[in-house]
Amino acid sequence: MRVGRIGYINCYPVYAAIDRGAVRMPAELVTGTPAELNDLLVAGQLDVSVISAIEYARHAKDLVLLPGLAISCDGPVRSVALFSRVPVSGLDQATILVTASSRTSIALLDLLCRDVWHVRPQFVQARAEASDLDALAALPHDAVLVIGDPALLLAARGLYPHHIDLGDAWKRWTGLPFVFAVWAARRQASAVAVRAVHAALLEARTWGLAHLDALALAAAAATGVPAQECRSYFGGLDYAFSEAHLAGLTEFLRRLAAKGMVPDGSLQFLQVA
Repeated sequence: MRVGRIGYINCYPVYAAIDRGAVRMPAELVTGTPAELNDLLVAGQLDVSVISAIEYARHAKDLVLLPGLAISCDGPVRSVALFSRVPVSGLDQATILVTASSRTSIALLDLLCRDVWHVRPQFVQARAEASDLDALAALPHDAVLVIGDPALLLAARGLYPHHIDLGDAWKRWTGLPFVFAVWAARRQASAVAVRAVHAALLEARTWGLAHLDALALAAAAATGVPAQECRSYFGGLDYAFSEAHLAGLTEFLRRLAAKGMVPDGSLQFLQVA
């Protein structure tokens, strides 16, 4: 079995126990960006992986969701943000840079622009990695969408007068949590092996949530973001997949399906018993 994991610190609470030997993972771990893992899982080069919510929806016929596990927020998320030189009302026909690693976030931003802010900007693929903040800043743009650890670092720099947290914007719009990523398995993968991986991930999450202070110190060492801010960041994330999260994800996918951005279909979960 090959299992994908994002290298950003937002996955520390799920994978740190495995990295530290506190929980045994009965599979090989493969680290990548969200976009890389999306593509590997869809291509069948991973058996199980965290995957962007929108990419799960686009490939649901080949995938099954793992219950009880997601990366979500119920308000500000901090690591998915639009940094703008103008107010959102001034973004009509403006240029927004996006990176290849932010597919769900791009779709969410597109919905917010159309249906909340009533602007139609031009999304331009950045010719720089999200981690290279100086290179991004040098490109011509009015705003930039940044996710993951780079978003935390860019917020600390204070280079843009307008900083819009997309998790907070969704909550204000719908009143629901937002699910950025889920864990899914290939339908062809061994159900027994997938259940073992699922059990290990849940056990690791339990360990991680009980050791957030230690994980915040490790995150600070890895990113340069102060440990107190990392701890606060972890506290704003949710790794569960409750009925409220399901409602938020269903609403997001319903809105995307209405615009033809994803197929219209129901969510299907792994049977764990």
